Amino acid sequence: MRMCGSRGQRGGHGRPASISTRVGHGIVTAIILFFGVLMMTPFLFMFSTSMRHSAEAYKLPPSLIPESFFLGNYVELLQSSIPFGQMFINSVVVVLAVIAGQLIVCSMGAYAFAKLDFPAKNPLFLCFLLSMMIPAQATIIPIYIMISKLGLVDTLPALILPALFNSFGIFLLRQFFMTMPKAIDEAAKIDGAGYWTIFWRIILPQALTPLASLTILTFNNVWNDYFNPLIFINSWEKMTVPLGIAALKGYMGAGNRAVIMAGVSLAVVPVLLIFLFCQRFIVEGLTSGSVKG
Repeated sequence: MRMCGSRGQRGGHGRPASISTRVGHGIVTAIILFFGVLMMTPFLFMFSTSMRHSAEAYKLPPSLIPESFFLGNYVELLQSSIPFGQMFINSVVVVLAVIAGQLIVCSMGAYAFAKLDFPAKNPLFLCFLLSMMIPAQATIIPIYIMISKLGLVDTLPALILPALFNSFGIFLLRQFFMTMPKAIDEAAKIDGAGYWTIFWRIILPQALTPLASLTILTFNNVWNDYFNPLIFINSWEKMTVPLGIAALKGYMGAGNRAVIMAGVSLAVVPVLLIFLFCQRFIVEGLTSGSVKG
């Protein structure tokens, strides 16, 4: 009888605990959904404004859903005197070239700092880390002089070459390479593998997650870069998307608001897609080198 009574008490105490846990989870989920919708509202307003008539875009108070969906703003954007389509292609070319270059340069530099022994390795790596504290505006003058002497001003290589080096990318990959056991390298050396073979066939195949994370972060930084194209690019045909959006605003902000939002929508779509489908790589890549095992 006592055993039955004790079981009944446990069951009685278990039900309120499970109900309270579900209520707590429901409250947390509702809060997350509320803030998620709140954060998505500006994007929804941006897309809806891009599909309004120009007069409706200035209507006060603004409405979240347009009265009628109008896709002519995108046609006007692509047919305007500002070659926005060419700017979009320029941004894609620059982003792909910088990503490919950074993956090569950063992975090789990270492998050297993580697995090789050479004089002043740690002080040199410290200098790499300190370079992340220097703002881009402090180094733009010597970089511009170098690009000018190479005759690359107003060309896409002027945006690609300075961006190939990324100290954060080297730091990110180096931290991951250091978590890999040295026994793998030693076994490969015993089998006659050199540094390049170890790097290409053993290290890189295991570093897909941090490489994907670096790819996503680099895409976001280069795609949204406004400062460097503003300095190095002069002609419309070589400009990138951020400069095109700024040009759409017109003098004293007199541009068509609906057309501007259409340009912003086209610029934001790639970033949103990459974030939605690849956000787990960012988390895994940034935390992969934080735990040694």
